[in-house]
Amino acid sequence: METERLVLRELNDDDISVLYSIFSDAETMKYYPSPFNLEQTKNWIEKNKQRYREDGYSLWAVCLKESNELIGDCGLVKQIVDGKTEVEVGYHIHKKYWSKGYATEAAKGCMEYGLSHLGQERLISIIDPKNGPSIRVAEKNGFMKEKESFIFNKIHHIYSIQLSEI
Repeated sequence: METERLVLRELNDDDISVLYSIFSDAETMKYYPSPFNLEQTKNWIEKNKQRYREDGYSLWAVCLKESNELIGDCGLVKQIVDGKTEVEVGYHIHKKYWSKGYATEAAKGCMEYGLSHLGQERLISIIDPKNGPSIRVAEKNGFMKEKESFIFNKIHHIYSIQLSEI
């Protein structure tokens, strides 16, 4: 998939070192229980490769069109929220690329892909209530706070968008 400035492609084993530099950074991962070690990063890629096979989608590598540099991941992932399977738009962008609109652009592309190509009628984003930048990304793309839910061992905000709202 392509957006104006980005190419999104499947993650592969060649992406381990770049993703590790992102996922091992404490500031980037401050809304996760802890930064990832190398093994967790390898497992992350393997889990996404499994989802490509099983679901036909997952988190994709986010690369700058002009240089093909990998700057993060973004995509669609099945999640269980309050006992129901939902499809989440999720993303991680290297901190040196924050505040440049890349997360918003990648997430919008994934949102459009999920709604138009996959036929989803609804998408969500699960966001830590303290993660202001992720809340802004969701809101810029038309997501609205729907509720709070206990997920991943703590309270998160569930933002959602319906196909009928676009």
